[in-house]
Amino acid sequence: MKFLKELVPYIIIILVVVLIRTFFFSPALVSGSSMEDTLYDGELVIVNKIALKSGIDRFDIVIVNIGDELLIKRVIALPNEKIEYKNNVLYINDEKIETPFEFEYTDDFVHTTGDDEYFVMGDNRDVSQDSRVLGAFNVKSIKGKVNLVLFPFNKIGFVK
Repeated sequence: MKFLKELVPYIIIILVVVLIRTFFFSPALVSGSSMEDTLYDGELVIVNKIALKSGIDRFDIVIVNIGDELLIKRVIALPNEKIEYKNNVLYINDEKIETPFEFEYTDDFVHTTGDDEYFVMGDNRDVSQDSRVLGAFNVKSIKGKVNLVLFPFNKIGFVK
């Protein structure tokens, strides 16, 4: 009986950690160069799952689930929007959008998202496998927002 009483604090700690990782925050490792110069291969980031409750905005960095793989990409178009890149300029519903970041050159394309779909792209457009190839992602595929780098330690901070 005394042994079980000693285990209770450890069981509670394990349960709290599992609940936090499942419903609130979890770590993720950046794999590849598709988000450079914002995120680099090998960086450890925090996925904020509860941030999805406040909605997903244009230019948020999100984790999307594609099969067994998780991808880190930037949201470019929201549901029911026409996205077009023409001469390296972004248009949403035929209106020019000023991007707050410098991206690699983006080849011309046009796509329209459906209900509950988001069009995501990597910042390093030359190497990114994103919605241009994979199609738009349903909101259910988006697992959280990436807004914090934990490692390497010289990069600790919020992601823009």
